Amino acid sequence: MKQKILIIGGLTLLSPLLYSFCGFYVSKADGTLKNKTSQVILVRDGNRNVITMYNDFKGDTKDFAMVVPVPVVLQKENIKVVDPSIFQKLNDYSAPRLVEYWDENPCNRHMYDEVATVADKSLNRMMAPGKAESREKESSVRVEAKYLVGEYDILILSAKESTGLKTWLTENGYKIPPNAEEVLDPYIRSNLKFFVVKVNEKEKQKLNNNFLRPIQIAFSSPKFMLPIRLGMANADGDQDLIVYAFTRKGRIECTNYRNVDIASNKNIPLFVQKNFGAFYANLFTQQWKNEGKNISLLEYAWNVTPVNQLKCDPCVGNPPAEQDLVQSGVWWLYGKDWNDYSDIDNDEPDNGDRSVYFTRLHVRYNRKSFPQDLMFQVTPNTENFQARYIITHPASGDFNCAAGKKYLQDLKERRKKELQELTRLTGTDLSNWQEDAMAKNDETKIETVQYETLIPVYKETFPDRDTGPVGILFLSGLVLGAAGFLRWKGII
Repeated sequence: MKQKILIIGGLTLLSPLLYSFCGFYVSKADGTLKNKTSQVILVRDGNRNVITMYNDFKGDTKDFAMVVPVPVVLQKENIKVVDPSIFQKLNDYSAPRLVEYWDENPCNRHMYDEVATVADKSLNRMMAPGKAESREKESSVRVEAKYLVGEYDILILSAKESTGLKTWLTENGYKIPPNAEEVLDPYIRSNLKFFVVKVNEKEKQKLNNNFLRPIQIAFSSPKFMLPIRLGMANADGDQDLIVYAFTRKGRIECTNYRNVDIASNKNIPLFVQKNFGAFYANLFTQQWKNEGKNISLLEYAWNVTPVNQLKCDPCVGNPPAEQDLVQSGVWWLYGKDWNDYSDIDNDEPDNGDRSVYFTRLHVRYNRKSFPQDLMFQVTPNTENFQARYIITHPASGDFNCAAGKKYLQDLKERRKKELQELTRLTGTDLSNWQEDAMAKNDETKIETVQYETLIPVYKETFPDRDTGPVGILFLSGLVLGAAGFLRWKGII
């Protein structure tokens, strides 16, 4: 009998270099800034949107700027900076999790209780198009607004064609990606504006550290989308995006790409505990490839309304408190703001509903698999989901009773299935896990049920998928080569 007595988990599965999302970088240096892994917080209700973009830029901020397409000319009150710790909180809480169970020795007759632990000059220089600027360029690129928000100088630009915008940025000292014109053009034709962000060094020096704070913008638009194509302008291979989304009704999902649940609630070998990050990275890549790559993978969905007591099972971090949700942009927790007319056309009254549904999506995208921006919708689906993986510690003690002998037989078969599940989920063979599976790490002294003993048996029953075709090809080549040799000798 298995009893849950401890829950562990919670790991940061993201790259140590996390960059802001939705746009591309422009640089006064050599233009080598790259997007790799991004995080973004989306809050949506009716037509109102709040987007928070994470920024952990490493390098000389004097040479940094960012371009993000936005649907409207943002007002200064709709732009602010927030504490970067909110992203760490949301990631720690919603990350894929590992659950521990312990087997009970059937030869013992006492029961265990179930326990769970939860567990200004610079702005003018940026604004000034230059004394030698021609009227043609003035009509091609227009500065709609300029603000100083926190440590950022912000411009809102509009453009009539991509070449003009590219020229404007270049002549103002920025080296933009060579293919930027190609990705700028669809947004210009869609009449989008461009949110251009640059670091104000004087304001930055007032901060306690060198980390740039996330930028949060709010606006109303009938479109619920993220413009990932612009971020591909200076992308370096596949890009990973983590979306933390909050709505009043239920989960969000993509409307122009398939939505897939990540494989969850799987029993995996005990030794995976020592390298859970590698396990999940392989699992994600394997499922992403098997599903055709152009997908959105769900990793977490739950009602996190502050009055809701159960927000995860198990929890691997502290659930977001009310102040965390408000900082993320969940405006409706404080009730209706009667001075806000930004969503007056919304025909669905809130009726004072303070519900908050949290969705975590993981998207890995590239130019080939994601030719379109991400389009979303809010759904009424409030079903709970979390990426959850189970390890089980073996029982200890003597197994001299009949039930104990039966337990050892069941343990042996269960562990074979765990090995099979590991290779199936990750697309790797057991040689990748050999060191982790050594008997000294097994927690059982009974050799016949140790992973180290069972791996050779497993390999005989389920040969590595990668070596099978190679062996067949090698054997076929050997046979054909031998036949050719015999024919050459006249024997056949």
